[in-house]
Amino acid sequence: MKKEIITITGTLGSGKSSAAKLVAKELGFEHFSSGDFMRKIALESGMSLNELNLKAENSIEIDKRIDDEVKRVGKMNKVVIDSRLAFHWIPQSFKVYLDLPPRIAQGRILNNLKQNALRRQSEDSSTSKEIYKKIVARLESEKKRYKELYNIDHTDKNNYDLIIDTNKNNLNEVVDIIVSEYKKWIAKSKLFKNFTL
Repeated sequence: MKKEIITITGTLGSGKSSAAKLVAKELGFEHFSSGDFMRKIALESGMSLNELNLKAENSIEIDKRIDDEVKRVGKMNKVVIDSRLAFHWIPQSFKVYLDLPPRIAQGRILNNLKQNALRRQSEDSSTSKEIYKKIVARLESEKKRYKELYNIDHTDKNNYDLIIDTNKNNLNEVVDIIVSEYKKWIAKSKLFKNFTL
């Protein structure tokens, strides 16, 4: 049975959190970001996000804490979750993947670091070159970790109901596409439910 939940993942800097917040607002849903949750863990632990990712490679406890929180939120209804693995933990959700090449992502992340205090405190990069290196390192760290822990490749686009190139679509267009496609997806579910009664 489909749930009234949208799970959004994608490449670093692709706009997952921004899109998720606006989609939630548009639909009147709650919003949860596992990235923000992880940044809070990093700050509480006195380390950068990349340091926490490296630590997570050798300690299942960090991923377990994040996964448990995503699963808890996934029991709710009418929520938008931006999280690397929410598509896996909530398979009945509408699963969205936002795609963006790393070279373009580095500029977006640099701008976001200047504007977002939580990110600035938890991420220790300041130059475009450093950010690119961290994007590639973090992606490889996460892919390796999720493969070892759960045998999942979160970058495999076959896992998703909708894939959007955020280099070709601006934030408002991304939000409009997600909302429109989600409404079609949920309408099909309700139509099927009525048909089978």
